[in-house]
Amino acid sequence: MRYYEDEGLITPGRCSNGYRDYCRSTVDRVRVVRSLLESGLPVRLIKEVLPHLTPGPGVDTDAVCAEFLREVERYRDRLAAHIAGLSEQRAALDAYLRRARRTDR
Repeated sequence: MRYYEDEGLITPGRCSNGYRDYCRSTVDRVRVVRSLLESGLPVRLIKEVLPHLTPGPGVDTDAVCAEFLREVERYRDRLAAHIAGLSEQRAALDAYLRRARRTDR
């Protein structure tokens, strides 16, 4: 919870004794953050969209959600490209090892 607070993802209230007070909305937000993190999204992306996921005055949630989905798609595509690059590197290493083992005999 302190990590989420340090990253600016939640802002808990404070009691008179200085203890943090996690109200229901903060707990709900933590659940959303955990779900997004478990999906593999970076904190940077979550931090950008999180304030807009809760409807409020002057917030077009449809536009925010559409932009968020585009951002998630871009992140997924970058991740897929990275995975493809790593797969190519693994294939090159496998080929090298096969050649090296043939010459050892």
